[in-house]
Amino acid sequence: MRIKPLQKSPVSLAPPDAVAVPVTLRSAALLVIALGVGLFTLQQMQSVLVPFVLALLLFYALDPVVDWLQKWWVPRVIGAALALSLAIGSVGGLAYMLQDQALTVVNQLPDGARKLATLFERRRNDPPGPIDKVQQAAEELQKGDVAVKPPPGVVRVQVEQPTSSATSLVLSSGMTMLMAANQLVMILFLTYFMLLSDELFKRKFVELSPGLSEKKLTVGIINDIARQIGHFLLIQVLTSVVVGVVTWWALWYMGLQQAALWGMLAGVFNSIPYYGPLIVSGGLAAVALLQFGTIAQMLSVAGVSLVITTLEGSILTPMLMGKAAEMNRVTVFAALLFWSWIWGVWGMLLAVPIMMVIKVVCDHVEDLQPIGKFMGE
Repeated sequence: MRIKPLQKSPVSLAPPDAVAVPVTLRSAALLVIALGVGLFTLQQMQSVLVPFVLALLLFYALDPVVDWLQKWWVPRVIGAALALSLAIGSVGGLAYMLQDQALTVVNQLPDGARKLATLFERRRNDPPGPIDKVQQAAEELQKGDVAVKPPPGVVRVQVEQPTSSATSLVLSSGMTMLMAANQLVMILFLTYFMLLSDELFKRKFVELSPGLSEKKLTVGIINDIARQIGHFLLIQVLTSVVVGVVTWWALWYMGLQQAALWGMLAGVFNSIPYYGPLIVSGGLAAVALLQFGTIAQMLSVAGVSLVITTLEGSILTPMLMGKAAEMNRVTVFAALLFWSWIWGVWGMLLAVPIMMVIKVVCDHVEDLQPIGKFMGE
């Protein structure tokens, strides 16, 4: 009679009260931790990443010019210097042309403040409305709280904040301007080196790809990013010039002072979706109220600015921008909220180009294509 050996059941080394954590939950926790670390890194490295992104955008704007000069036997070292000099000269020349109007606006600030104080004083003399009555009731309640005497033995102390001196204000302003000039110089140097090393970095990215299919994918992503960002910057400059010129002509026709300066500001702030036109319209409303003194003129000037930017955003830009590069409005607005939270004003300016790069990467990577389709129009 043959006896079969007994099979021992596997012994579990885990404690009896241990609970098995699903792999999906563990992966989600690691993903949340990674996202938190990434957001913290983006916020803390703003002073490094923002100049790099600005230099990258300037590189994409000037690289076609340098390539065109190189085809005409101009060395890339000289062509990059010429392209940067042309960009700096254009911006500097425009600022020099409008410096008189900017100084006029600065000199008119005290008179504008007095006019605003006069308008508010007139409003105080009018019969009180519902809001004024609520404010008066709040002031009476506050007076009643102040009139309460402190308990015996308790001394009421009033803390006065020290007033900032003119010297500290001048020093802080000088340091801010010095830091801004330093960052501008670093951005220009970084852009110049990028223009010189254009093909080098493309070749390095391709060499780092492991296989032939990955190399083709890398080349496609790099070329598509360069094409779409260059196309976007060209359209942005064109539409900003159109908005600035049309706004300048409309404001000049309406008799607004310093119309050229406000036209330039309208063109510059047009690069910020949604918020930019609102900022310019608010400034124009205040200027028109101070100059003309009527609500009708104030609404007319602000309304003209909004109509111009609305027509540009709903007709001109969609007509020039290809469907592949378009993003839906929810994505653009969410990008503005996110990047303005990360980098402040610079985040609002750079939100759309950054999201365009992310969309290009998602469109080329198979696993991320649903995200690219979700971001698209």
